[in-house]
Amino acid sequence: MMEEVKKCIRDAARFLDRTAGVLDPDGIVVACTNEELEGTEDSSARAVILSDEPVATTYGRTYMKLPVTDRLTAICFIEGTDTVARNYLDLLCRWITAALKERNTEAERESFLKNVLLENELPGDIPLKAREFKIPFTLNRLAYLIRFEKADEIDCVEILENLFPDQRNNHILPMDEETIVLLAETPRGGPDAIDEIANQILDNLNAESMATIHIGIGMPADNLKDTAKSYREASLALTVGAIFENDSYVMRYDQLGLGRLIYQLPPTLCHMFLDEVFPTGAYESLDTETLLTIQKFFENNLNGSETSRQLFVHRNTLVYRLDKVQKITGLDLRNFDDAVLFKLASMVRKYLEKQEKAAAKSSGGRWWQNQ
Repeated sequence: MMEEVKKCIRDAARFLDRTAGVLDPDGIVVACTNEELEGTEDSSARAVILSDEPVATTYGRTYMKLPVTDRLTAICFIEGTDTVARNYLDLLCRWITAALKERNTEAERESFLKNVLLENELPGDIPLKAREFKIPFTLNRLAYLIRFEKADEIDCVEILENLFPDQRNNHILPMDEETIVLLAETPRGGPDAIDEIANQILDNLNAESMATIHIGIGMPADNLKDTAKSYREASLALTVGAIFENDSYVMRYDQLGLGRLIYQLPPTLCHMFLDEVFPTGAYESLDTETLLTIQKFFENNLNGSETSRQLFVHRNTLVYRLDKVQKITGLDLRNFDDAVLFKLASMVRKYLEKQEKAAAKSSGGRWWQNQ
């Protein structure tokens, strides 16, 4: 609240030809056109607060009460006791009051939008409240859920506000200490334009906040009520992406592929599938070098020549390693069906491992078996 007051006083300093400022109820100068006076005490404040008069003049200053909240009254002052000083003071108080009212309205608007995303608003109330806050209801929007680590939330919000100055159609909503939602108008360029915006956010936040950023993107919503679904999708994109796409910083809900399918499978079914694919202890028998070989083999679409070139090994060495995998797991990765089965099983295993860590559980033997 006081930040808004200070901003008004800073702006007023550009055109006022005399000292003006704001006192708290204890008489401490909290904002002043002369910054050297901030933190000093004005002994006249208490008398002004106790007075029934809205305006008082004493010791060469004019004072006016400034209601900040229902319970807090500050005091606005200006040097001089003439008519000009009083007129300046009246204008300054009106300006600050309007700024505080606008800030309160913005806070209420932000709270409303958060409640819409969290589905805490009655569906029938959303169009009415949207009209009250002058938020277009039928505008096509989508949610960008931005998760950041090792960064100051305020800094990230300011960077986003500079990137998206249109506050009517783009809303920046801090959800908690680590996530911010950008509820933005869906760009006309389709998926490419959506990716471009996400990468722009990523580049700017990485450059200016030095933070680790991940962005989940939901599907476009036809109206404000349906943005809650877009928010859920963006959240799921971040969750699934963290499991299966460790190297990706932008995850779109419509591009989660097998990860989304696996994430929705019951754990019991996943356990059964792994038991069918891998013999007891087979996967654990694969060393790091072999797993890296498998990863590169898949990345190169089962192309042995390209895989051996990227690994800087002879093709016979690659063949030996693939034969070793076949001997341990019973799956020949040079065969398309076996390769698909191994890839799917690896993803299921990774999913269950993440679930296990998230639940902070420990088990003996084969960790994916039900105990």
